[in-house]
Amino acid sequence: MKKILLGLTFLGLMTTLNAQQMVNKEFVSTVGRAEEEVTPDIIYIDVTLKEFYDNGNTKKKVAIDKLEKDLFDSATKAGVKKEDFTIQNIWSYNTPEKKKKDTDILLSRQYRIKVTNLNNLDQLLDGVDRAGIQNTYISEYDYSKKKELEKTLKTKAVLDAKANAQILAEAAGQKIGKAIVLSETPQQIIFGVQPMMRNAMYKGAMAEAADAAGENGLDLNIRPMKVTSEISASFELL
Repeated sequence: MKKILLGLTFLGLMTTLNAQQMVNKEFVSTVGRAEEEVTPDIIYIDVTLKEFYDNGNTKKKVAIDKLEKDLFDSATKAGVKKEDFTIQNIWSYNTPEKKKKDTDILLSRQYRIKVTNLNNLDQLLDGVDRAGIQNTYISEYDYSKKKELEKTLKTKAVLDAKANAQILAEAAGQKIGKAIVLSETPQQIIFGVQPMMRNAMYKGAMAEAADAAGENGLDLNIRPMKVTSEISASFELL
């Protein structure tokens, strides 16, 4: 216990000494920034399927298991990996039958699909009966090389901070030495125009019109996202 207390005391003294040393030194503080625009190459799409009666026939229900299999098969054909196809939520709801007083329980499920091959997006829902698609939307966007990009931007931001500090120091007739403090603000990711996906619920005449036009329910307009890194830095003045 005494060793722990001694260790904490020593750490506290070192922190105090470092703070005092910084106060006693002349330094210049500035901010460096770096940013880059990239186009998202990973999209997470949420698809909600619901059971329905084929052509209004209450004796012929299209089950959720069949719809799920159709969606899974269609997604895998579009290049989606098995592990990138997951169930997000499950619902059930009552639908009264016109000729009977009782109700039938229909199931609805929400799936999340990670799409990395954006060239095959048009095929994602091809194998699914549109009457069973309740809605689709983009839930998340990502960039496959984000880690490498973050590292590059942080390096550029530090160099930018150093260059800014040199300008300030030279204006005061001094030079800068080593960095005393470096800290980063939370990284910012800003989208231009948000990627949009048209609702994929089709019924009756809408479904027929969509089929005639050859539409598949996906209408994506992907815009670049701006990734920004900001570093606050203090440099010793010589």
